[in-house]
Amino acid sequence: MDRFKIILKDKSNDLPKVAGVYSFYSYSKINPKPSTLNPIYIGKAINIQNRVKNHFSQPSYRDDLFIDKVDKIGYLETDSEIEALILEANLIKKYQPKFNVVWRDDKNYFYVVIAQNENKIPYIFITHQPSQPVIASEAKQSQLQGLLRRLRPPRNDDSEYIGPFVEGIALKKTLRFLRRPFPYYTTKKHPKNKCTWCHLGLCPGPELFENPPSPKASEGLREYRRNIKKLILILKGKRVAVLNSLKKEMGELSKDNKFEEAAKIRDRISNLQQVMSHTSIIGQQELQRLTLQDLETSDVARILKKIVGTKKDIHRIECYDISNIQGKSATGSMVVFINGKPDKSQYKKFRIKTGDKPNDIAMLKETLERRFAHPEWKYPEAMLIDGGIAQLNIAIRVKNKDLRFKNIRVISIAKRDKDLYIEGRKGFVPLKSLPQEIYNLILQLDDEAHRFAIAYHKKLRKESLLH
Repeated sequence: MDRFKIILKDKSNDLPKVAGVYSFYSYSKINPKPSTLNPIYIGKAINIQNRVKNHFSQPSYRDDLFIDKVDKIGYLETDSEIEALILEANLIKKYQPKFNVVWRDDKNYFYVVIAQNENKIPYIFITHQPSQPVIASEAKQSQLQGLLRRLRPPRNDDSEYIGPFVEGIALKKTLRFLRRPFPYYTTKKHPKNKCTWCHLGLCPGPELFENPPSPKASEGLREYRRNIKKLILILKGKRVAVLNSLKKEMGELSKDNKFEEAAKIRDRISNLQQVMSHTSIIGQQELQRLTLQDLETSDVARILKKIVGTKKDIHRIECYDISNIQGKSATGSMVVFINGKPDKSQYKKFRIKTGDKPNDIAMLKETLERRFAHPEWKYPEAMLIDGGIAQLNIAIRVKNKDLRFKNIRVISIAKRDKDLYIEGRKGFVPLKSLPQEIYNLILQLDDEAHRFAIAYHKKLRKESLLH
């Protein structure tokens, strides 16, 4: 799991531009036994190459302690930023690198604590380790050993501590995301009535605190404890084992004709896969280190490709909207974004010819048919349609009339609930669950298509009034 791919320091251009964990190695006195090649520093990144280069080009006060001693660089790719966060914590705990001493501004590392109340009901929260003096000089070698102890969590009770985690904000977001497939308590007690988190589906509710417990509450508590064990395994980097366990449970329930329970497991698997694969937890500090161009051309394209489920990078996106009042002066718009930026020179507008009755589906069908009739306009990798499942289906039907367009992915956005419907995927994806840069891009596309359609619609109405 943790076999780093190792390269020489001057080969940093060979590092991948994906999420993962990186490590620095030194053959100096810091590492007197170079054959063991233990890392002196471990970090995580949303773009390994950019992050490693920033250590050398824009060193922080911590980097100055060791950066000139680095001889080799190791890296491990992950499928998401969440996996990188978890892997970083496990590797720091395993190798205890000498210069993973404190987080920024002299803050301590973070641990996830799984505690139990007097009724053996688990609850989860985040804590710091006990504070100790910060070491600011390599010369104090004896104190360096004391710093290594900072990587070990306090053991004051029977609670389980998982960590150390470096970024508190990223850790909080990760736990919030993991609360979807595995709802959990965050305090010893629960109010008698449902709390806000209960209504959001993120808390098991007051039922498990019944005294004496009913048979239903007892069974619910057993299931809750099993889910907490799975969540612990995920935080320890054992995502595959948890997914396999859930799939096995679902299969057994289906065999016993317990389809309702099997469906719950299926939804949990889906939520977990979405969290681990599609959720971005980019820290603000690291975002500031990235250039706008890097974020647009590398990260957004990569995340979009995963969300949409295509093997091709997504650089060109077209978005469509229909505007009319009771079918009158109906217009269709097509806006084009290249690498996350609008290209207004390629915008197109359509004066709808399909009757005078309000029929958004028929109007969208006409707009797309006329668009596909123009091979001189470069075709996109993805099309975003303003509307819900009906608009998605008609767009797919029009697109699939010609095999040349089979690799174009169609997405639709239902404005009311801001849900995304994606070609080839069952159900919908809440827009707010996506990474912030994807969320912003989708809304910007949709708003721009709507603005462009409305502007042309108003122009046609004005012309009709003058004649």
